[in-house]
Amino acid sequence: MKIGIFGGSFNPPHASHKKIVTELLKRHYVDLVVVVPTGDEYQKKQLVPASSRMEMVQLYFQGISNLIVSDYEVRNGKKYTYETLLHFKKKYPSDTIYFILGEDNLEELHTWKNYEALLENYRFLVIRRKGYDEEVFLKNTKLRLDNVLFTDIEVEGISSTKIRKQLKKGKVDLNEVDPSVLAYIQKNHLY
Repeated sequence: MKIGIFGGSFNPPHASHKKIVTELLKRHYVDLVVVVPTGDEYQKKQLVPASSRMEMVQLYFQGISNLIVSDYEVRNGKKYTYETLLHFKKKYPSDTIYFILGEDNLEELHTWKNYEALLENYRFLVIRRKGYDEEVFLKNTKLRLDNVLFTDIEVEGISSTKIRKQLKKGKVDLNEVDPSVLAYIQKNHLY
């Protein structure tokens, strides 16, 4: 089985996240997606508590077949990607583990802890971003990309930062944020 690990802060989860998951499953890039929200120790501005992000992710992805939400990083504090992937490799030893990331994150991969081991031991599914110049990256990178697959999935420039700004102004695009997540945000006075 091909298992895609989809990590992130999901602060909050939005339409691009859902498109990535549904398209990867529909196009058979993977057979199962494991969504892994980061824990509270993740160093990012305006990060709401992991328990809230976990709730929003569960609300947002409920009903999608072949998807599970894991609290591995939420329960275990700060985890590097290589630790998370090792955890899932041990959990699913006979399956192929893929890490799902955007083109912009691939460009920063050389700054990640144990990135050489990641590229050697795991496969990567890269989601294209509109407006991102992939050719320039490929021309200039020194990364070994043998285990990297550029998908034909492309997402819009929706970002959690943009959504948080919209929430502060009271103008949220319901094409970007699910009503159940918006209700949770409003009920719990997040952002």
